[in-house]
Amino acid sequence: MAPRDASPPRLLPYADPEEIYPEDVRLEEETFLWYDLDNWYPVTIGQVFESRYQVLLKLGFGSASTSWLCRDLREHVYVTLKVFAVGNSQAATEEKVLRHLESVKSDHPGAKLVRLLKNTFKIAGQNGSHLCLVLETLGISLADIREMAGGRVPPTLLKGLVQGVLLGLDYLHTVANIIHTDIQDGNIMLSIKDTDILDALVEDEWDMPSARKIIKDRVIYASTGLEIPDEPGDPVIADFGDARIDEGPFEFEEEVMPDVYRAPEIVLGVPWNEKIDIWALGLLIWDLLEGKLLFKTRLRDPTASRAAHFARMISLLGPPPEDLLERGSAWKTLFDEDGRLILDVEVSETSLEEEEGMLEGDEKAGFLAFLRKMLQWRSEDRLTARNLMEDPWLRGTAA
Repeated sequence: MAPRDASPPRLLPYADPEEIYPEDVRLEEETFLWYDLDNWYPVTIGQVFESRYQVLLKLGFGSASTSWLCRDLREHVYVTLKVFAVGNSQAATEEKVLRHLESVKSDHPGAKLVRLLKNTFKIAGQNGSHLCLVLETLGISLADIREMAGGRVPPTLLKGLVQGVLLGLDYLHTVANIIHTDIQDGNIMLSIKDTDILDALVEDEWDMPSARKIIKDRVIYASTGLEIPDEPGDPVIADFGDARIDEGPFEFEEEVMPDVYRAPEIVLGVPWNEKIDIWALGLLIWDLLEGKLLFKTRLRDPTASRAAHFARMISLLGPPPEDLLERGSAWKTLFDEDGRLILDVEVSETSLEEEEGMLEGDEKAGFLAFLRKMLQWRSEDRLTARNLMEDPWLRGTAA
């Protein structure tokens, strides 16, 4: 069969936007303190990039980029265009990691649970060039699911999602040698099984164009949200802007991870490896099931915030092993020579059993046993993603 000719670009809608905000209203990416209008590319709906990708609507934004649903006019499929701000280190990192993943040839089933790169290009902007990544289009994130579910994800649904995430992590850690470093609910998204939902989203945008504001030479658009489909797809690990390629044999030492998800080795300045992703996944599972963060103290003073975070770890896990403290470069900022916390922070008497409030009986015991396989002081004591997939609570075989 001969290939189809490229489709012509779609004509812009004639309908008035849902709302036009005044210039003094900060919208979406404008709300970041570091936002500089000239460093962000002014993407417009209807625009065609590379004579191929037509922008149909805005899907979202992040700390360094905006994301757009596009139609690939040559391949006749939907893609997502991620356009980075000028001079952001995440852009080069994500491109490097995604190209590395593209080069890995494997039949590991987890390879399908990692977001794919389709193309890259650069466009000239006011202050330099903008990296653009063409990615497969994904659906809602785990953050969206939690919000739509009233703040908590039901255990049955959560178990299926976690099994998929673990399979993806096993592929990243054992085959692709990638450490994600930023496992959280916004970076795990569901695949789309039926693109009819995207067709409907585009038609809605054309019937009632999304809210926006007009400032100088550009339009700032409000994002268009997806809904939970009748047949949800598989969880896919996305956003590799903070990831590391583990080229060994040495471990990493720089500070990574969101503050509230930081593993003990990050707090203590201990060299780290892929097991920080396992720690973060444990916290994410707790957050999704319980509807609240296990660690949430963030103070203006970084040292005080580190001490409070560490005190909370002691409350939940007990005293840290001495050999772990001795491996760290930052422990002297937390403890005196007698092993007491230097800063006046509370080490409350509590436990995971006391704070877990959604489950009962054997289900609760199984869940906490599963969690403890991830939330361990020493990274070497945490189970691998592959071993965690065999957990009785996760597989529904707990006694």
